[in-house]
Amino acid sequence: MTEATLPRDTTRRRLDALTFGLFTVALGTNIPTPLLLVYRRTLGLSDADLTAVFGCYAVGLIAALTVSGAASDRFGRRALVLPFAVLAGLVSLLFLPAVDHLPLLYLGRLLQGVVSGVVFSVANAWLQELAGPDGQRSAATRGAVSTSLGFAVAPAMSGVLAQYGPAPTTLPYLVHVAVLLVGLGALLTVPETVQVRRRGRLMTLGLPPEARRPFWAVLAPTAVGVFAFPAVAATLLPLLVVPDGVGVAYAGLIAGLALAASAVAARVGRRAERGAGPLGMALGAAGLALGVAAVVAGSEPLLLPASALMGAGGGLCLTAGLTLTARLAPPHTRGAVNSAFYAFAYTGFGTPLLLAWLGGLVGTVPALAAFVVVPVALAAWLWREVRRVARG
Repeated sequence: MTEATLPRDTTRRRLDALTFGLFTVALGTNIPTPLLLVYRRTLGLSDADLTAVFGCYAVGLIAALTVSGAASDRFGRRALVLPFAVLAGLVSLLFLPAVDHLPLLYLGRLLQGVVSGVVFSVANAWLQELAGPDGQRSAATRGAVSTSLGFAVAPAMSGVLAQYGPAPTTLPYLVHVAVLLVGLGALLTVPETVQVRRRGRLMTLGLPPEARRPFWAVLAPTAVGVFAFPAVAATLLPLLVVPDGVGVAYAGLIAGLALAASAVAARVGRRAERGAGPLGMALGAAGLALGVAAVVAGSEPLLLPASALMGAGGGLCLTAGLTLTARLAPPHTRGAVNSAFYAFAYTGFGTPLLLAWLGGLVGTVPALAAFVVVPVALAAWLWREVRRVARG
């Protein structure tokens, strides 16, 4: 019996199990984000050290994305998602002694990048196949919401536990491991969807000729907005508005708000259809503009709506990108195309570093104000290109 002929309740249970499993892995990824303020104190980290910690995550992520999708097309989705979900829990435990050992902090973030690169791209391909041809939009929404929700809950939970609970650099990770064990149980109930093993290159985008222009014209620019907006909201703007530094709980709140808005928008974006990508860019631009106003006025309250708008922009871009990915990808290269989408999405994490560098050259406010033009231009570009793809 194929997925298409299974009873609807059975398919729904499997989709729910995989969605929850994806959420539990995503939950671990952002737990260290507000805790970096604690590590900065205990390890005496400089700004360069913090940048390097983020860089380790990106290195691991991109390295995993280059091979994980194509490998899952060849060996199967379960064969990659299950062991790397287990690794997610082991990495959380690795962070426990990292409070006193900088090399372990680097290693933990590197391995978190590897886990993210494998699980997020492959699990989304798995969701698309479980949902079947008529459930692609639903699968894209599930993938976007579960990932964004995991990202959102993690920093808020971690920040609160670190500031008000015992063992600030231990308890958040133990909570993640406990939740992940339930997620692993759910993943074990989901069957493999790749029935035919195909040999081929492990490093490939897997795009058919007719899909190449839509990928580069629509999917790649949409992907960058997925994490660029929340990253600026969660990392750069609080530092600019509160130069003396924010508390761990407040840092977690800002990051959690941005990513919670991303999760909500990812769910709502299913109804926007072709307009989700351009609308996401427009909301991101509005959030950036409000962020500039917050920096100029030194207003902490303005950070909240700015973060919500930027998070919502990222969530709409994620739903739009995953929906288009499902349409463009042939079944035998679905994992590779999802990996390609996430590879571009994670380049957005470099946006705060780019803006900080530009701010050093021309000033912080001029750099931020000028950058607002980028998503505005991309919104106009995407609106035109999405309509062209729909006609084609």
